[in-house]
Amino acid sequence: MVSNNKKQTEWAEAKKKCRLNEETIQMAKEMGLNPRSLIKNIPSKTQKWKSPVHVWIREMYQKRQEKTLRKKASKKDAQVHVVG
Repeated sequence: MVSNNKKQTEWAEAKKKCRLNEETIQMAKEMGLNPRSLIKNIPSKTQKWKSPVHVWIREMYQKRQEKTLRKKASKKDAQVHVVG
């Protein structure tokens, strides 16, 4: 298991290299992302198609939130049909 201090150092490095703020880091942590994977996803100069890491995290977070809301809504619909 990685020590807590080492993990904090890795997150600090990812924050600096990927130019992330606390909110974006919190989103990444909630999704279970690894700080090393964020660093690996920094687009190079030749990767014009690739979004910056902070944009990538926010888009992924938004999609997951929408998916969760859809699941909750469909569960409520299923419960209404069963009860009604």
